[in-house]
Amino acid sequence: MSIDRLLEQDFGRIPELIGAHARERPEHPALIEGARLLTFAELDAQMDRVAAALQRDGLEVGSVLAIGAATSLSYALVFLGALRAGVVVAPLSPSSSADSLAAMLRDCGAKLLFADQGFAATLAEASSPVAIQHIALDDSPVGPSFESWLAPRGSTPLPVSIAPGGPFNIIYSSGTTGVPKGIVQPNVMRWGHVRRASDVGYGPGSVTIISTPLYSNTTLVSFLPGVALGGTVVLLRKFDAETFLQTAQRHRVTHAMLVPVQYQRLLDFAGFDSFDLSSFVMKFCTSAPFAANLKAQILARWPGGLIEYYGMTEGGGTCVLIAHLHPDKLHTVGQPAPEHDIRVVDDTGRELPRGETGEVVGRSPLLMMLGYHGQPDKTRDAEWHDVEGRRYIRTGDVGRFDEDGFLTLLDRKKDMIISGGFNVYPSDLEAVLATHPAVADAAVFGVPSRAWGETPVACVVRRAGHPDSAEQLRVWVNERVGKLQRLHAIEIVDSLPRSAIGKVLKRELRDRYPEEPGASR
Repeated sequence: MSIDRLLEQDFGRIPELIGAHARERPEHPALIEGARLLTFAELDAQMDRVAAALQRDGLEVGSVLAIGAATSLSYALVFLGALRAGVVVAPLSPSSSADSLAAMLRDCGAKLLFADQGFAATLAEASSPVAIQHIALDDSPVGPSFESWLAPRGSTPLPVSIAPGGPFNIIYSSGTTGVPKGIVQPNVMRWGHVRRASDVGYGPGSVTIISTPLYSNTTLVSFLPGVALGGTVVLLRKFDAETFLQTAQRHRVTHAMLVPVQYQRLLDFAGFDSFDLSSFVMKFCTSAPFAANLKAQILARWPGGLIEYYGMTEGGGTCVLIAHLHPDKLHTVGQPAPEHDIRVVDDTGRELPRGETGEVVGRSPLLMMLGYHGQPDKTRDAEWHDVEGRRYIRTGDVGRFDEDGFLTLLDRKKDMIISGGFNVYPSDLEAVLATHPAVADAAVFGVPSRAWGETPVACVVRRAGHPDSAEQLRVWVNERVGKLQRLHAIEIVDSLPRSAIGKVLKRELRDRYPEEPGASR
C-alpha cells in the first residue's frame, strides 16, 4: 500500500510506514547519530532483525520490554523493532532512583531489559533486586551485546495483528509528584500523533533533531513522526547548546522539539546569532511552563515558526498556541486543537464559564490513555465525566479561558499556595521575578506557616555580575505584588533542581523547608 493510502487510514502502524519508505526511497537517510547513518532500507532491515529476535525469545504481541539507556541508534532500533513485533515498550528514565526503577520493572512485567552500563549500575543498587535478562546497548559487560543478540542478517519476523486499542508503550510519569505511574498509551493514540504531524511540515524533506531523552513522551511525539513520515532524524546523546547549534546548522535541520530551559540556554549562548538556522520550518515546545518573554525572544531571533503544545502524557485534550500567528497571546497556551474538548471545572466538578478559574480537564477522539498500568483506582481519580458521561482526563493544572478561547495556565493545582484562606499562584510571582535584571531563574513554592497556613518562598538563580542580595530582591518583588502575595523569604541558589525534560522539582525545594524560614512578611 502506498504511503498516502496508509496515512488516509483511521488507523495504521508506524512500522508499515517505515517499510513503505524503505521500498520507495531506500537510500534516503533515516537516522543519524554522530558519524553513524542508517538509510531507510538499512533501518527497515534492522527492525526486522530486532522483531525476529524478540519472537525467537518468546515475546508476543502485548509482551513488554524495557529500555534504560542514553539516546543512541541502538536505542531507536530496539524501540522501532519492538513495534514491528507488536511488543510494548517501557522506556525508563536513567535518572530515577534504583528502587523506583526496580518498581517500574516489576510493574510493567518486562521480559527483557535493554540497558547501558550506567543504568545497570543504578538498578543494581535497588534494595530488592529484579531478575531480568539484560541486553547491553553499549560496549559494557552488563549482558550479551546488542549485535550478538540480534537475529541473523536477512531475518524476517512473523507477521502480527495489532488492535487499535491495544497498548503501544508504557510511559512512566516523571515522579515529580510522587511514585511514578505507568501511563499506557494505545496504538491509535500514537497513530494520531503521526497523522497530525504532517500538518506542521514533517515529511520526506524534514530533518528533525532530537535532544531530549527517548524515554520522554515529549521526545516521542517528535521522534516517531519524524521517521514515520519519511524524514531524517538526527539523534543527540545529550543536550549541549553549542553542539545543538553546530548540528542544526550542519544538517540543515527543519524541526525541533525543545523544552523551555533548552530554549533559554540556546538563546543565552554567546554565539547563538552567528549560526545559520534559516533551514528551520517549525520549532515546538511542551512539558514545562513557557514564559511569554522567552517565546517573544525566540520569534525575534530564530527563523521559522513556533508552536507550543499543552497537554499530558495521559492524553485527553491538547491546546495549541501558534505563537508566530498570535504574538498577542504569548501569555497563553493557545486554543483547543480541532476535535479536542477542553473545559475548566471547580472542586465539586462543576463546569465553569470563560473567565473563571478552575482545574483544566480535556478529552479527544483518539489521544487518550488506556489508564495507569495496574492501578484502576488512580486511573479513576484521573478522570472527570460530564453530564453525558463522557470521559475526560484531569490535568491537575489551574487555568482559565479568555474571551477569545485561549487558555491561560496559572499553576499546578498541587503547587497553589493557600495563604490566609486566599489562593496565591506561584506563577504570578515567578513572572514578576523574571522581570528583574538580576534574576536568571526562579521558582516559588509554599511552605508551612503558623500564622498563614502557608506562605510563599522563592529560590532564585542570580545572573552573573548582579550583586543584589536576597533581601533586596524580596523587597523589590513585594513592592510590586499584593499584600497576600508577598514573599516571606528568598534564597539565592546556584541552580534549580530539574527533571531531564526541564520541569522544576518543586517537591525537592519544599522539602528544604519543613518550617517557614525566618523572615518577616
